[in-house]
Amino acid sequence: MASLVRHVTFDCSDAYALATFWAQALDGRITDEDAPGDPEALVEAEGVGVLFVTVPDPKTVKNRVHFDLQPQDRTRDEEVERLLRLGATLVADHRRPDGLGWATLADPEGNEFCVERSALERAE
Repeated sequence: MASLVRHVTFDCSDAYALATFWAQALDGRITDEDAPGDPEALVEAEGVGVLFVTVPDPKTVKNRVHFDLQPQDRTRDEEVERLLRLGATLVADHRRPDGLGWATLADPEGNEFCVERSALERAE
């Protein structure tokens, strides 16, 4: 059998703080073993585990890999607004008047990710 991806790992300046944002964004949870100040924090969410590791180096360039999020119970635009309230910032808006497109956001440490249309929006 081939290898499986156990989790996706992000280097960051504050593992627990960034894990808190992503746990809310992905409707997941931070594992019970992790606490503020720990050098690592793991978020368990449906379909993915995301590990955050505190490192001394700051983020300096655009991510080469990023998440594309697809809302499950709300529209793309509702999800963008929710994520902005959680602390994300809008990096680039590729949404079009006809409803197509996506929004590129950044998490509180500047890691870019995209929000696509929901499955319901795609079906309409």
